[in-house]
Amino acid sequence: MSNVVIVAKVKIKKEFKEEILEELKQLHKSTHSLDTGCIQYDLHKDLDDTNSFVFVETWENQELLDAHMATNHFLTFVKKVENKLENLEISKLEKLI
Repeated sequence: MSNVVIVAKVKIKKEFKEEILEELKQLHKSTHSLDTGCIQYDLHKDLDDTNSFVFVETWENQELLDAHMATNHFLTFVKKVENKLENLEISKLEKLI
């Protein structure tokens, strides 16, 4: 099975920006140090929207991505951002070339 690429676009409600940005950074740190199969897990800020951020992720396969989504640090993140995002858009991709 080929690698799985995720592009997760997160738009934070203005009043929660600092709080949720710290949660994004913690998720980044925990994922890099704890998750098997994580090839890339980069957090980017949107230059046109100060409340928007993007994770670009590459996972060895779907099973390891599923394992990441079942970890305590990921599930804790999901609970902490509940009702604090304007939008969350996730694209799951397969690299062609």
